[in-house]
Amino acid sequence: TDWAGVREAVENEPHWPQHFILALRLCKALYLLNEEPDKAIDVFIKLIDVDSDTVETHLALGLLFRRRGEVNRAIRIHQNLIARTTLNPQQRSLALFELAHDYRHAGLLDRAEDLFRELAISGKYQVLALRQLLEIYQQEQDWNKAINIAQKLVVFDNKQMHTIAQYYCELAEDYRQKGQNDAALEAIENALKADQNCVRASLIEGQLALQRDSREQAILAFQRVERQDPDYLTEVIEPLQSCYEAIGQEDQFARYLRFMLERDGGLTPVLMLAKMINAREGEQEAADFIVRHLHLHPSIRGLDSLLDLVLSDNASIRREHLLLLKDLTTQLLKNKPAYKCRHCGFTARKLHWQCPSCQQWNMLKPIQGIDGE
Repeated sequence: TDWAGVREAVENEPHWPQHFILALRLCKALYLLNEEPDKAIDVFIKLIDVDSDTVETHLALGLLFRRRGEVNRAIRIHQNLIARTTLNPQQRSLALFELAHDYRHAGLLDRAEDLFRELAISGKYQVLALRQLLEIYQQEQDWNKAINIAQKLVVFDNKQMHTIAQYYCELAEDYRQKGQNDAALEAIENALKADQNCVRASLIEGQLALQRDSREQAILAFQRVERQDPDYLTEVIEPLQSCYEAIGQEDQFARYLRFMLERDGGLTPVLMLAKMINAREGEQEAADFIVRHLHLHPSIRGLDSLLDLVLSDNASIRREHLLLLKDLTTQLLKNKPAYKCRHCGFTARKLHWQCPSCQQWNMLKPIQGIDGE
């Protein structure tokens, strides 16, 4: 570790090439990285004066520090690189990009935003810089800025239109909470322009219609959900029932449910029809209706609803056994997730429009079939 002596011996031998001297200095820096990190940084910073090709080494060291959580040291490395006039445009842009990452990891979002904007405007690392800006604005919940950036990314990725629709829905939710319903409706309109199959936009539109006591408009919005994505029918079936009942059109609602049942065969319309049959014709007819469906499409939810009907008959000789089975199915449903991300498999008991795991939008769907219903 007598680095001064080694250097003197090497530099007094003129036939030894400069790259070997550089290699020795790198060894010294790596040694100091473990023993005295701050001195190691000084060594690496000086190396750039010897040969600008060592830029990659500095960048690698900065990345190492950032991954280790030593963001301040990473910032120092990248700031010193940017200050060097010997960098070519490509190297400077890369150093700026890494410095922007340092700032973001350090929580200095305003500084990171400035650098990513500079890179996006210059055209260097444009797409990567725009994506980083998008993540920053999502983190800050600045939906207007997020929309602006996402619209620029549409040229490179048309799927961004679905994300833009979600941003407009976030704006609509904000306006709705502030009582600015006209602004919320405008945001919903923009969301549907960006993505005509945006279920969330239709749900918010229906909820706003209910606030205005406009049942017919709410029905139109909630029925649109079923056309956009039948998986979300569970989210609108009860509001639809309430709307039809409020305007005295229960028969029309029943016809709508039977139409969906014939077309898709899902369990949600079966259970709602069974509920209506129970109210009009009695428990036995409702139970028979569910049993006919369960023979074709067995499910836990269907069995649970059937048990509710059967257990209401106090004359049942198997009531104790059915009560035990009912407790088991209820517990299974209680502990079972209701939604699953189609992208990463994350499961949840409530609906998230942005997956908490993979951060993808509109990927959590109600769990269907034997696994969930």
